Amino acid sequence: MFLTIPTLLTWARIVAIPLIVGVFYMPLSGAERNLAATVLFVVFAATDWLDGYLARKLNQSSAFGAFLDPVADKFLVSASLLVLVHLGRVDVFVALIIIGREIAISALREWMAHIGASSSVAVHMLGKLKTTVQMLAIPLLLYDGRLFGVLDTGVWGTWLIWLAAVLTVWSMVYYLQRALPEIRARTR
Repeated sequence: MFLTIPTLLTWARIVAIPLIVGVFYMPLSGAERNLAATVLFVVFAATDWLDGYLARKLNQSSAFGAFLDPVADKFLVSASLLVLVHLGRVDVFVALIIIGREIAISALREWMAHIGASSSVAVHMLGKLKTTVQMLAIPLLLYDGRLFGVLDTGVWGTWLIWLAAVLTVWSMVYYLQRALPEIRARTR
């Protein structure tokens, strides 16, 4: 099921990356660029929920969709973090933690699937919480202004992205602990 509606929505997240990055090279004011990038990120991040919902509702779940969905999420988050590092809104250390964890856990999941132990690193609520905090922090940092004249999105986004970094490390430790018995059994 390569071209189903859910899969096309997932592809849209990947296509969104150059759009979000490209906004910052357009001849717009800083506030207009921030707003455009924020709206794009929020719209395309929402497709993550929508594609899963539609895949279940339309009975269009597929192995390819299950593979592509987390890849699209990781690309979108990683590209956004790199833009934010470039703009000086996210510390490079935070970006390295988040992106490094995604690479490490993706590799761990691939290996665990290869040895038939993928259930030991199945998605956990801690990983979902980490993702939720990231998805709240990134648009706040992209916007980087006063929302409704009250909320300083830069400050809130910074606190949330650091919280996401802590949750990122915590969830990585959790997944590694879950995988450790299988790793020990396979490396003896």
